[in-house]
Amino acid sequence: MLNNVKVENLLFVDIETVSGNATFDEMSPKLQELWEKKSNYFRKDDESPSDVYGRAGIYAEFGKIVCISTGLVTKKDGVKKFVAKSYYGDDEKQLLEEFGLMLDRFSSKANRNLCAHNGKEFDFPYIARRMLINGVALPSVLDIAGKKPWEVQFLDTMELWKFGDYKHYTSLALLCEIFNIPTPKDDIDGSMVGKVYWEDNDLDRIAIYCEKDILATAQLFLRYQGEDLIPENNFERVLL
Repeated sequence: MLNNVKVENLLFVDIETVSGNATFDEMSPKLQELWEKKSNYFRKDDESPSDVYGRAGIYAEFGKIVCISTGLVTKKDGVKKFVAKSYYGDDEKQLLEEFGLMLDRFSSKANRNLCAHNGKEFDFPYIARRMLINGVALPSVLDIAGKKPWEVQFLDTMELWKFGDYKHYTSLALLCEIFNIPTPKDDIDGSMVGKVYWEDNDLDRIAIYCEKDILATAQLFLRYQGEDLIPENNFERVLL
C-alpha cells in the first residue's frame, strides 16, 4: 500500500481548536443568534445554545485554531527519525501567517504532500477557512479551488483506510491499537482542549498533545506501507 509515496515527502499535520470565545455570553448578539440556529441540529430538547457552546470549536465559523503541529520523517543510514514543530499561541492570525510561510516553502518542491488523519474533512478545510477569516493569504497547496483531484496535495490516513467505503469512520486511536502502535497515556484528550486553553491557559500542554497525534499519524502511515516504526527515542521537538 502506498509504496510509491516517499514518507520523507510528507508533512504530517494536526490542529487543535477551541471556541472563539471563552463563553457563549461573550459572543456578539448576532453570533449568539447564529449559534442558536447552528446548534439546533444537534442540541437535545433540554439543552440551551449556551450548554453546547463547548462544541463551537469544531466549526471554523465559531471557533479558532490555537495550535498547528507539523512533523517530518527523516531517514539516515536506514534509521528513521521524527522531527516536530508546532505553531501555537493566542494570536491566531500570527500562527496562521507563520504556518503559511512554512507551507509555501515546503510545498514548492516536487512530490510534496500534506498528511493528516481525517485531514480532508477537518484539518485542511478548517485551516483554509480560518486563514480567509483572518485575512491571511492561502498557501497554494491549500488553494484547491479548480484543481483536478490528482493535483490536490492531500493524503488522509482515515480516507486511505476506507478503501472507498464513504460511510466508515475509524478513529486514530483505534487504528493505532489494531496496528500495535504504542501511544503514550496522555493527561488530556481532544474533548479537554477547550478547558486547558480557556481555564488553565496551558498552550504548551496542548502543543505537546497535538505533536503526539502527528507522530501517531506518521507511525500509522508507515504501518500502511509495511515499514518498521520510528523508535520512541528518535523523536525531536523543534521549539519556535
